[in-house]
Amino acid sequence: MAKVSRLAFIGFGEAAKAFLTGWADAAPPVITAYDQKTNHLSLRKDKLQDYIQQDVQGCFNLHEAIDSAKVVFSLVTADQAYEAAAAAAKHIKPGQFYFDCNSCSPDTKRENAKLINAAGGCYVDVAVMSPVHPKLHRTPLLICGSHAEQAKPLFDSLGMNAQIIEGDVGVASSIKMVRSIMVKGLEALTAECLLAARKAQIDTRILASLDNSYPEFNWYEKAGYNLERMMLHGVRRAAEMREVALTVEQLGLNNGMAKATTDWQQQIGDLALNAESEDFAELADALLNELEAQQAVTAAPIADKKIV
Repeated sequence: MAKVSRLAFIGFGEAAKAFLTGWADAAPPVITAYDQKTNHLSLRKDKLQDYIQQDVQGCFNLHEAIDSAKVVFSLVTADQAYEAAAAAAKHIKPGQFYFDCNSCSPDTKRENAKLINAAGGCYVDVAVMSPVHPKLHRTPLLICGSHAEQAKPLFDSLGMNAQIIEGDVGVASSIKMVRSIMVKGLEALTAECLLAARKAQIDTRILASLDNSYPEFNWYEKAGYNLERMMLHGVRRAAEMREVALTVEQLGLNNGMAKATTDWQQQIGDLALNAESEDFAELADALLNELEAQQAVTAAPIADKKIV
């Protein structure tokens, strides 16, 4: 079986850390990482600490990070996926694999593939199909493209759960994007419906009614989980949903649901509240309090000014 002796990450956030935690003692002997946060003085210290804690070789530029790596994992935010691929294409060497794990539209993935493959790299469209916790490196992945067959043994050697999807680059990401309409949309619907219910003091009745209609869903628990996800990852989810909206638009369909989901994900993510539990009532109250505080500031009267 093919082995990965040198591996690089572009973007070093939750997903990269989760993969590393899952690999544990089976990790490749040399792992390098570059995250653009190291270019920002206010964020650099925390990111360098991340590298130390995860026992990887942190780099201050992308070229240094991917140099000589057999496999490059791109794990940036959706809005940075093209920029990451364009930067990597300037330095990638023939035969290096570029695993584009970012949640972006099929067209973006196809543009990224052109850049990487033209430079001699081996581009693979990778769709991460569930949160990286708790499954870590065993999180289900879909992979496709002309280099997917060659890449599969590399994923296997890392103990990863990758499934080949037949078709050109963009097929795996299409599955991810279209599925997100439902997954992230349910989160947004939870926020709009149950925050309104909580504010109107009818949330127990609404939840009871939903439980009667969908008895196996466990609405109270799922509501808390959905709000917690948005609070922690709303900004990143909003970036993904913009790509989802673009995907739907490119299919010639109405993307109003994806756009509305983007708005809710962004609004809750921007609040930057700590989610210390997954209890619906606690999280809903925290969100409503913060939203009302922001509305009060926005609605504050402007000091009277003399008209000359």
